[in-house]
Amino acid sequence: MIRLVLAEDQAMVRGALAALLGMESDLEVVAEAGDGEAAWLAVQTQKPDLLVTDIEMPWLTGLDLALRVKEADLPTRVVILTTFARAGYLRRALDAGVRGYLLKDAPSDQLAAALRQVHAGGRAIDPQLAVAAWGDEDPLTEREREVLRLAGEGVKSAEIAERLSLSQGTVRNYLSEAIGKLGAANRIEAYRTARSKGWL
Repeated sequence: MIRLVLAEDQAMVRGALAALLGMESDLEVVAEAGDGEAAWLAVQTQKPDLLVTDIEMPWLTGLDLALRVKEADLPTRVVILTTFARAGYLRRALDAGVRGYLLKDAPSDQLAAALRQVHAGGRAIDPQLAVAAWGDEDPLTEREREVLRLAGEGVKSAEIAERLSLSQGTVRNYLSEAIGKLGAANRIEAYRTARSKGWL
């Protein structure tokens, strides 16, 4: 039996996925979570074979979860199931040790087959997305990404500096670098560009 933790913040989608996966004789959903922190707790307590997670969730994203699983050296394999067909997300997911990256509009039998493939030690990546992932290279550093994400959410430079333990001048420098690398006119345009490519 392949034991799964399912992390999805939309209750209806989570319920439908759990029901679909529960119909497979060799798959068992041992826990469901509506946010990233609850999912992380479930992974630690249930020690599932697979964590099937959305990307955008409250508290921790699916990418954050994948990194935690990787850094904790847990045997749980992570599969991202998302609506975001963005090459940048896939690249970051692979860097975080994700073994599967699937889109929610794929047929349910493909999902079950992909989960079995990942459980057996393979990878399951949406083929069209895999090709696109090797197009645009993410030019941002991790720190530029952090600063730009906060700026795009409307956080002022002084507060960004405080949150990240940086000086305001350093924050301005990071923003300036990110804006320049993305060929944007300002921080909001840079944020939108980076977000549309899945780099944030």
